[in-house]
Amino acid sequence: MTKVVADTDVVSYVFKNHPFGSCYDAELAGRIALISFIAVAEIERWMLQYRWGDQRIEMLRTFLQRFTVVPSSPDLCRKWAEVMVAAQAAGRRIESADAWIAATALLHDASLLTNNRNDYLGVTGFTLISHAP
Repeated sequence: MTKVVADTDVVSYVFKNHPFGSCYDAELAGRIALISFIAVAEIERWMLQYRWGDQRIEMLRTFLQRFTVVPSSPDLCRKWAEVMVAAQAAGRRIESADAWIAATALLHDASLLTNNRNDYLGVTGFTLISHAP
């Protein structure tokens, strides 16, 4: 079965039933949906920062169960370092969190779903799927 890694923005759009989210529903259907541990951390931060209520937090945590969370590992750490160096060599800046997400896709030979394609322009080796206008 084909694997896809969902960027944090895609998880958010799908959860909120945002119009962009519906574009990614078909990309997730019938595939093994992965998310990086860093995406979970970003989402946890949002819940605290924006003071979500208990009900909304529970809804999101239940929603996240449809994804397999990829934890950190020595192999993922090496892949992250490769992504950071490759982006720099290509003259592109990549945020640390985005590099973790890209490394997850590369390590698992998965496509990356994102609405922020520019965040990954310095990374090669995976299929980038974006429905951004």
